[in-house]
Amino acid sequence: MLNLNQRVAILGSQRIPFVKSFKEYSRTTNQEMLTASVQAVVKKFNLQGKRLGDVALGAVMTSSLEWNLSREVVLGSELDPRTPALNMQRACGTSLETINWIALRIATRQIESGIGGGSDTNSDLPIMIQRVLAWKLIDLNNAKSFGERLSKIASIHFRDLKPAFPGIVEPRTGMSMGQHTEKMVKEWKISREAQDELAYLSHVNSAKAYKEGFFNDLIIPYKSATHDTIVRGDTSLEKLAKLKPAFDKSEKGTLTAGNSTIFTDGAAAVFLASENYAKQNNYEVQAYLTDVQSTAVDYVHGKGLLMAPTQAVAQLLRRNKLTLQDFDFYEIHEAFAGQVLCTLKAWESDDYCKNELGEDKALGSIDRTKMNVKGGSVALGHPFGATGARIVGSLAKMLQQKGKGRGLVSICTAGGMGVAAIIER
Repeated sequence: MLNLNQRVAILGSQRIPFVKSFKEYSRTTNQEMLTASVQAVVKKFNLQGKRLGDVALGAVMTSSLEWNLSREVVLGSELDPRTPALNMQRACGTSLETINWIALRIATRQIESGIGGGSDTNSDLPIMIQRVLAWKLIDLNNAKSFGERLSKIASIHFRDLKPAFPGIVEPRTGMSMGQHTEKMVKEWKISREAQDELAYLSHVNSAKAYKEGFFNDLIIPYKSATHDTIVRGDTSLEKLAKLKPAFDKSEKGTLTAGNSTIFTDGAAAVFLASENYAKQNNYEVQAYLTDVQSTAVDYVHGKGLLMAPTQAVAQLLRRNKLTLQDFDFYEIHEAFAGQVLCTLKAWESDDYCKNELGEDKALGSIDRTKMNVKGGSVALGHPFGATGARIVGSLAKMLQQKGKGRGLVSICTAGGMGVAAIIER
């Protein structure tokens, strides 16, 4: 019988710097980045030789060669090799889901401790061969005679040799996330100026957090990177206004390289445990993971691709008997500045909240001074599988520093999905 009465403590996190793809981490694999992050957790919490209950890790851009990624990361760290591990993936919500998985196992007393995290790299893309060529190579491998093998080789055409590159495109629509977000901002009437302002604040808050030393014990140097390399403390609204549209290149386009996340490489890991485990091992609890919710929208038939977090948050609030205003911090993933602004505007809309969320009225506005106060994904970067762990790690520390409070996490993902979480202290 499952016992759901055990609280889940967030003990801390570690990550490597998030860097622009094809730069510092060129020719670096997900396994290498994740191993560095997990090993940093091991060192920080003196887990060398310790056997944890489970380790859940994930990445979006993975190779079939990394079919046992998480287990190999564990074996590459100083954890007891008897520590089990598994792979998970929910697009940009991947590491929030890995954290949720570990938390659920702790809450049900199946395990007492574990690590959740994720990574992604565009610098080591799993470039594949065309499927038709793969089929022909399989037939060639199964050929019984020399003549049959020659026949199979002759069937391979020059066009079959073209490599297949993975792309951030929705298979159902053939549109990129940026193109979908352009549709959203037009529907919600979000201006270019508003998007640039949010992006500007993302950089300002990130730079301020660095100046204050907030990230000093959250980030370890890795390769030639000592800090997140995308942060631009010297940017300005004037500089952002000069950038050209990146997706809708007409005069109607408002998404640019400045108000959107750029391709990023990086990894992050979070250490979770039961309260008893924390006490027995003299670990301070930073915060508690209270609840997590994942949802999806039917974006193929007209709903905004990245609007699912509005529903995930509404369901969390309803289940926990909270209002949108009952939070000290809001960590809303900035896939695009426009996406965040669409989400905020949707929560303020009576019609949207009634028709799409099943609420009696609008959820209302949030205090924007409490949102992404240590910077967001536009400035810090967005390795798809690592963003959730980055957010949880930072938010837990923010609550620890405050001494009490409640934080809301909201992450949009590919495929019209969203993941949200509540963290408290």
